[in-house]
Amino acid sequence: MCSTHGNAELQPTPSDPALLLELKTRRPPSLLELAGCETWSVDFSPDGAWFAWSMGHGIIWVVAWPLDSQEGHGETTDRGDKSFSCGQPVWGLAFGPKPHSSVAQTSKRTAKGKEPLLLATGLENGVIKIWNVLTGHAVFDLRGHEGVVRDLVFPQNGTLTLISASRDKTLRIWDLAHKGKKVQVLSGHKDWINSCCVSPDCSMMASVGRFDRMVCLWSLRSYTFIRNLTGGAHKTLCLLSSCDFSPDGAVLATAAFSGSGWYIDLWDPYTSEKLATLADYFDVYGKNQISAIQFSPSGLHLAIVTDDRALRIWEPGERRMTMQTRRDRDSNGLCCNYHPQGGVVATGTRDGHVRFWRAPVTVPSLCHLCRSALRFSVSTQQIEALPLPKRIVEYLTYKNIPERLRNCASSSDDEEEDWES
Repeated sequence: MCSTHGNAELQPTPSDPALLLELKTRRPPSLLELAGCETWSVDFSPDGAWFAWSMGHGIIWVVAWPLDSQEGHGETTDRGDKSFSCGQPVWGLAFGPKPHSSVAQTSKRTAKGKEPLLLATGLENGVIKIWNVLTGHAVFDLRGHEGVVRDLVFPQNGTLTLISASRDKTLRIWDLAHKGKKVQVLSGHKDWINSCCVSPDCSMMASVGRFDRMVCLWSLRSYTFIRNLTGGAHKTLCLLSSCDFSPDGAVLATAAFSGSGWYIDLWDPYTSEKLATLADYFDVYGKNQISAIQFSPSGLHLAIVTDDRALRIWEPGERRMTMQTRRDRDSNGLCCNYHPQGGVVATGTRDGHVRFWRAPVTVPSLCHLCRSALRFSVSTQQIEALPLPKRIVEYLTYKNIPERLRNCASSSDDEEEDWES
């Protein structure tokens, strides 16, 4: 059974036990395999009710989630699919947070008094277009970047603040409550910025440079540069691709790759100490870059998108993957995003398709819940100053993770085991 979503086709695909369904674009043959088809970014709305997908050629589709269910469709809420034509290739997108009532008053309300759901799209020409999802209308444009807007992030503090990362080597912090007229510009990278992320308490931001190999930390309270994280155990001739904070903000993960391998470094953002490195080495030189990483909502797992497999799920500290899809050199994954409630990961591909994967769901231990609650508001230095046993301090500061790990499953030629839920 399949259903259609405008210019896309919804296909449950049984080729992999973890694959729930796939959204495929229905393009004219003249556009297939041409530059511009890529799905560079996908996102779920903060409440998980909507899914946005950059389907290539400047088109954004926003669909109600779950895709195959009418649950939650109300008479007063428009749950129809939306299509936005941006006129330029879309490299980044992000849903705005659910606004406070005071913030909602500064933006035009939709019909019948409904608060707007905003979607920001970063374009190839440096413009950021802001859309109202519920009406399907463009709200306003943000102009200032002089290069591709590669990544967009809304800090989840309820305010209409938008952070953009661009190939013009700058980050910009926009106040959408004033239609972007108030903006902070952060400079420091020496080349393209490929990714940025915000700590859960919205006090810090991290950014990674594609070619300058810089991992920069910034203060979102003073809009100043804090430090550059250095000391990677991997080769210096590498490209950085992605970064993400753990849900408690105590760990920053960064992804890099070179011609011979890919690497995930785990950092303590408070002390700049490298906690651990996961490395994987290629069978074929330069044929397995890492594109994106993201922590699960629980913080127990890290989603990994690489060229040779559509998706891996790693539990930091473990030598083997918790879950990985079958080897597929044609997967060409570019991005990933967890559903806010967990259990599902969406991945975007170079051919403009989106796949939804069943992610492992683990009940967090009491120790993990206590650590997460404590680390959300307590720094590493404050933890280390407490009169606690050494093993507890190591656990609370994530120093119980082995410093050097090699992924032994990904380069093996043995037949892969199907993932079982």
